Amino acid sequence: MMYFLSELEHKLLLHKLLPTAREVGVNPDLRGWNWHQSPLKPYYNEKIPMYAVCSKYCPTNRDIFLNQVKKVAPTLNFNVSLGKLLHGVVSDALQAIIARDSLNFEDWWKKIRWEGMVGDRDLFKKRARQVWDHVQKTCHAKYAHVSTEQPFASNYDLMASALPFLVEHKISGELLGLSGLLSLDCYDYLRCIMFDLKVESKQEDWHRLSPVGYALVFESVHEVPVDICCVLYLNFLDDKIVVKKDLFFANNDLRSWWIEERDRKLEIVAQRKDPGTPNVCDESCIYYMSCRGG
Repeated sequence: MMYFLSELEHKLLLHKLLPTAREVGVNPDLRGWNWHQSPLKPYYNEKIPMYAVCSKYCPTNRDIFLNQVKKVAPTLNFNVSLGKLLHGVVSDALQAIIARDSLNFEDWWKKIRWEGMVGDRDLFKKRARQVWDHVQKTCHAKYAHVSTEQPFASNYDLMASALPFLVEHKISGELLGLSGLLSLDCYDYLRCIMFDLKVESKQEDWHRLSPVGYALVFESVHEVPVDICCVLYLNFLDDKIVVKKDLFFANNDLRSWWIEERDRKLEIVAQRKDPGTPNVCDESCIYYMSCRGG
C-alpha cells in the first residue's frame, strides 16, 4: 500500500532521518504550537487553503489572486481530474478497511461526481480499480501478518498496529492563517510521519511544502512534534502502478520557506493585490484561459 515504508525506506528513517532530526533539532520558534508569536503568527486576518500557500505552478502567483480574490473557478484538465479521482480512491479504500466497512469498488464508483472532470471515464475507471485493488490487497496482507505476531490482540488493536494511519483527518489551520476545513492525506501516528499524496511523475522541491505545512498545523492543534514528512508520488508506467516516496526531515529551512510562502499569499489576498500575468504560462494551468483572457 502507498503509505507502507519499504525495507530501504525504513532503514533511511531509522539510521539517517531520525538521528538527524534528534541531533539537529527544530528551532522552537518554528514549531506549530508557537503560532501566537513571530514568525508563525499571521500578519493578516484572512484565511486561505493549504493548496494556496503551497502552490508554485504560477511564477507570479496570479493563480492565487484569481482564485482567492476574484473567485475564479478553475478549469480542470486530464491530469488534475485523474489526480482528484485517485486521491479519493486511496483515501476511501483505506478508510473502508480501517472502519471494517463492506464498501466495494463498484459501489464506490457509482458515487463519483463528474461535474467539471475531464478525461476518458473508461480509462479513469481502469486506473481507479487498479489502485483500489492494490490498497485493499496490501492492507489485508499487512493485517494478516500482524495478526500472526499478536494472536491475543483484539481486532481493534490489530488494525491500529497494521494500519496506523489517520486518513483525511479533518483539522483546522486557523491558528496559522489557513482554512478551518483542512484534510490531511495521511498521518502515520506510530512513526509520526506526515504524508502528502501527489499524482504526478515530475518531482519538484516545492512539493515538500504541503506535508511541512500540514505538520505545522498538526503541531499547532495537537502540540505533537512532527519531524518527518513524505511526498508520495503515485503514477503509472504502461499498466503498472508506480509509487515513489520523497522521505525527508522537516527542518528549519523548509519550515521558514513555508512561512514565507504563506505570508506572500496572505498579502496578495488581504491587499487584493494583482501580481500580474507571467511572461510565459503553461497552457496546462487550470487558470490559463481566465488569466490570459482577463
